[in-house]
Amino acid sequence: MDVRAVLEAVREGRLSVAEASAQLTDLPYRDLDFAKLDHHRRLRTGFGEVVFCPGKTDRQLETIVRAFMQAGQAVLGTRCTVQQADFLAACGIRADFDEVSRTLVVRGETGDSPKLPGSVAICTGGTGDLPVAEEAARTAEFFGLRAERCYDVGIAGLHRLLSRLESIRSARVVIAIAGMEGALAGVLAGLVAAPVIAVPTSVGYGASLNGIAPLLTMLNSCAEGVGVVNIDNGFGAAMLACRMCRALAEEA
Repeated sequence: MDVRAVLEAVREGRLSVAEASAQLTDLPYRDLDFAKLDHHRRLRTGFGEVVFCPGKTDRQLETIVRAFMQAGQAVLGTRCTVQQADFLAACGIRADFDEVSRTLVVRGETGDSPKLPGSVAICTGGTGDLPVAEEAARTAEFFGLRAERCYDVGIAGLHRLLSRLESIRSARVVIAIAGMEGALAGVLAGLVAAPVIAVPTSVGYGASLNGIAPLLTMLNSCAEGVGVVNIDNGFGAAMLACRMCRALAEEA
């Protein structure tokens, strides 16, 4: 529900006070038996609910997406499979599916999310980190934050990182995504003033332990100003960046 739209409808005489009150005090979620859709999450947090696609049948996912569409809300689905995206398309649901990031976007009646100030610089150690990076970038863009992509700037070739440093320093938040030993986050935190959100990835050889090694490196960084999210959690990093930028906007 868009509270601003309801209030504007009252002001313009298209909705009575009683009707507006009924809408605003309606159940904060829609019960689909197998899922309860949180329509009021945007009211509480400023950001709408996101659909985590794994574990849902094709029909369950379709029902959830249609319910959000009926409420006029845009939908972001994460970790969506090609099969799920194809099924939604066959059901007549127009969606923007990106196979690299495994994200699915269905636009709502109210259009895109309000633009957030500034940008987030999304940096990766290597090309193998792109699925996580694109999940972060597409999530940030869905919620109105501009994403500056700085890919394949790992410390194995430090000159690549330094060549993008001016662009990275212009961002309000930096997301550092790396596997292997995960040193990129600490290096970036020593070079920029913005907070750094570190995302360890499961990219690497055996001793990287599917992301445990870079996770421990990032947690033990000697550079200050580094926060760490879970392994491969590009979505979580982007949401944290969006909340940071939204808080800055509200204080301005």
